[in-house]
Amino acid sequence: MRKDAIAAVPGTDTGGGIPRRGFIPRTGLRLDVPDEPLAIADMADFFGVTHRTLHFYEEKGLISAGRSGPMRTYGIEDIERMAVINACREIGISIAVIQEMMEEVDGAASQVEADKIFRSVLTRRKRELTADTSHIRRQVQQIQTMLLNEAEEDRPAPSGNESPALTELENQCLLFMAEGYSAPRLARTLDVDADELLALESAIIRKLDATNRFQAVAKALLLGMIPD
Repeated sequence: MRKDAIAAVPGTDTGGGIPRRGFIPRTGLRLDVPDEPLAIADMADFFGVTHRTLHFYEEKGLISAGRSGPMRTYGIEDIERMAVINACREIGISIAVIQEMMEEVDGAASQVEADKIFRSVLTRRKRELTADTSHIRRQVQQIQTMLLNEAEEDRPAPSGNESPALTELENQCLLFMAEGYSAPRLARTLDVDADELLALESAIIRKLDATNRFQAVAKALLLGMIPD
């Protein structure tokens, strides 16, 4: 085994009998790979994939197998390429994007350029995951609000002069709302993000049977929930 293998010069033999196509990205990768060709079964075991997956990558032109006598084997370059492909798949990068990236990498004039191409793909994927995370958080918050609405509907309606039960955080939020805090200032004061603040205000408005934050504050004043 070898660690952090040094890229060979493009066009030289890499042990599998196939000339190297280009530089292999090294950014953020620890290419701890065998230093000799691997048979298909060994390649599949090493990367934890199926034979079908390897054949699929071959069909897509991402890797290629040579022959060592009667046995099909993968050379050093294709083992290293597989390490890059596997890392990309583990973080959800699509095959189409990997194909496009590897085509660019194959044409890279230097290791620095190959690493720059790979870093750009990683950065783009990070932005996608960040956006997905934000979207998931909003969906979770919507589900939580829907469940709270259902729970509130099951409770008996309070009598005219009865104050609704608010949580400690909701009471704090209501007091600051009465003082005219803007949404950004309110979020900073309560140490919550925009989505959490929206859910908090929605819960207060719902519990006070109001239509907006101003009506909620007015009703809270009438019920004596806010000190003069």
